[in-house]
This record gives sequence, structure tokens and C-alpha cells, in this order.
Amino acid sequence: MTTSRTYHLGVLLGDGIGPEPVDWHELPLGAAAIESHGGAIPATTMAALGELDGWLLGPHDSAAYPEPFRSRLNPSGAIRKHFDLFANIRPARAFEGGRAIAPDTDLVIVRENTEGFYADRNTYAGTGEYMPTADVAIAMGVFTRPAIERIARTAFDLARRRRNRVTIVHKANVLQLTSGLFTKVCLEVGEGYPDVEVDDVHIDAMTVHLLRRAADFDVVLAENMFGDILSDLAGELAGSLGIAPSINASDDRCMAQAAHGSAPDIAGTGLADPIAMVLSAGMLLDWLGRRHGDERAVDGAVRVEAGVRAVVRAGVSTRDLGGSASTGEFTDAVVRCIAGG
Repeated sequence: MTTSRTYHLGVLLGDGIGPEPVDWHELPLGAAAIESHGGAIPATTMAALGELDGWLLGPHDSAAYPEPFRSRLNPSGAIRKHFDLFANIRPARAFEGGRAIAPDTDLVIVRENTEGFYADRNTYAGTGEYMPTADVAIAMGVFTRPAIERIARTAFDLARRRRNRVTIVHKANVLQLTSGLFTKVCLEVGEGYPDVEVDDVHIDAMTVHLLRRAADFDVVLAENMFGDILSDLAGELAGSLGIAPSINASDDRCMAQAAHGSAPDIAGTGLADPIAMVLSAGMLLDWLGRRHGDERAVDGAVRVEAGVRAVVRAGVSTRDLGGSASTGEFTDAVVRCIAGG
């Protein structure tokens, strides 16, 4: 059933190629927020996000922030942690007319977003890393059954909307307790989805399998760090990191975020590929539509992706896909395509 709903969305401009002129509710974040508010993710921004249905986060360059901000949890991680955005969904689908290494790539990586081997996201306070001496550094990896169960359900539910296959990625042969628990719980959740085919692969073997036969994979389920690494690989196999979109979602909030970084060296030059951010916005529309039973939002998401793909298929793309269009020229072509569709 279609609902009639107005969505309230925020825009976090980010750094480098992140800031773009958007006529939405803009919220300070990143380097500009450090100068204006004394912090990369001001409390006022976090409070404003809590009142919204979702938001778009522009790429940010936390590695270039001055100390002490550079050593703190980066803005994206801080937002994900604050709002418990436990599901990072990262599709990798090649474009007809693009420059894909593996042109048959069409998979989605479902990444647990709150714990695992990313130490800065799995502690109540602090970064999860510490040095008992100047020559010893230790990081915590945390795996819990509730967090694993909910990300596994997300993956299996998504597989039912795709090709009914889930591949669990792990290193349980070596990390028998932590990665072992992740694998065990994911397989247990999979038993409740008898219509979905399940297999499991070691992380090192998975990198080889993606290179050789990316087309064989549908939904790839992984803990935080493994999922992050694999999604960069999958994005390049599909054509470029510039086309890799993602959302970070909880049960009631969603943040759209391109998988790539801020590329400060090309900021303002018109060279950046806008596909990742455009498709991320489309994923946000799809998430909102499915959550609220809003067929118009779901249809809008379909139109966004179809418009982007039609433009690339027609031979218009930025240079990372082998074309010569500027960021603005490509975007204008997509807007015309959607408007005329």
C-alpha cells in the first residue's frame, strides 16, 4: 500500500569533493565544523540528525584534520556508533558501457557495522586500542550474538529480494572463537531461510574467488573489517570506486554514503565521478520506501539507478570509467534522462 509521506533529510557536506551545492537541510561536519564549531561532528549536528528520517553524508578527510580531532573516531564512525547504524549495505554492479574488470559483477556486501575487528566502534568509551608500553600496541575485536543475528537477518532478507544466495566470509579456521562465533550464528540464522542457499568462505580465499568469478556471488555477509576491504575490491571489479554506493542503516534510520574517500586533490576540478553518491541517494529512497510502505519512494530509487545506467550505456561517463564528461555534465545528463523517462 502506498503511503503519502513527507521525508525530512539532512545533508552532511564532508570535505574535499564532499561539499556540493544542495538546497537541503545542511548540517556542519568535518574540517569546516572544526573551524566553526570546535569539533568535526558538533553536538548540534548529532541532535539535528536525530530528528530526521535519513541523511546523506559527503566524503570526509579525517586523516587531514588537526589533532586532537585526527586521533578521534572519524565522523562517519561516530555517527554510525551514535545511531547504531549496524548494517552497511554496499552493492557492486558493473555498468554496461563502463570499464569493469569483471563485467558480470552483480553482488551486495552486507557488512556488520558496529563491532568486529574495528576497535574504535566496539567500545562504550575510548577507541578500543591501547599501548601498555611504547613497543606494544593492542586492539580489541568484539563479536556478540545479538549483533551477528541482526546483520545475518538483514543479509538473508536481502537475498530473498535478489537471487537467494548468501556467502558468509570469515576466518574461523584461525580465529576460532571470534570469527568462529560469527560463522556459527550466521549459519544458525540461515536455517530459518530454507529457500536461501548458504555457503561460507575464508576471507583470503574470497579475494581470489571475487577476482576469478565475481558473477557467482549474490549477497556476501561479513564482519566489519572484512566487509570494508572486500567492498573496495568489489567496487573496482565492477568498474571503479567512484561507482560504489552504500547505506548505513538501523531499524529506524538510514545514512547514504559513497564508499570512496574525499579525494582532496581533485576537489573543485569537476573530475569526480558522482555515481556513487547518486546511487547512495537512490538506496536511501529505497530504504525509506520499504520501511514506510511508500511505493513512490521505491519507484524513485528504481528511476535513479535506471537513469544513471542509461547515461553510461549511452557513452557518457567521467574519466574513471573511460569517458570525458565532467562531474556536472554527467549529472546533468542523468537529470535529463530521469526527467524524460
